[in-house]
Amino acid sequence: MSMHEVNEQSFQGSIREQGVTLVEFGATWCPPCKALLPILDELDHQYGEQVTVLKVDCDDSPAIASEYRVMSMPTVIMFHNGEPVEKLVGLRPKSVYETLIKRYA
Repeated sequence: MSMHEVNEQSFQGSIREQGVTLVEFGATWCPPCKALLPILDELDHQYGEQVTVLKVDCDDSPAIASEYRVMSMPTVIMFHNGEPVEKLVGLRPKSVYETLIKRYA
């Protein structure tokens, strides 16, 4: 798998109905978002088919960001079986995301 960028048209269809989806809400101009992307890419390769990793550009898809009440970037929302279950605001160490994935995967 590889991290996919989704927009308002493709977002809903990209969330896994079964299993774990990690969605990063960020922007191209956001330094912490840029720092988070390699971490998410590593997690994507590390967990392979177990986890889907998506990214949403809040500038390009403001309706999705608004729907999920994204107020700061980066925000990572964990979806389990299609439902949002956890929200992490700000840049966190890789271990925090790993713990979150292990809780639901």
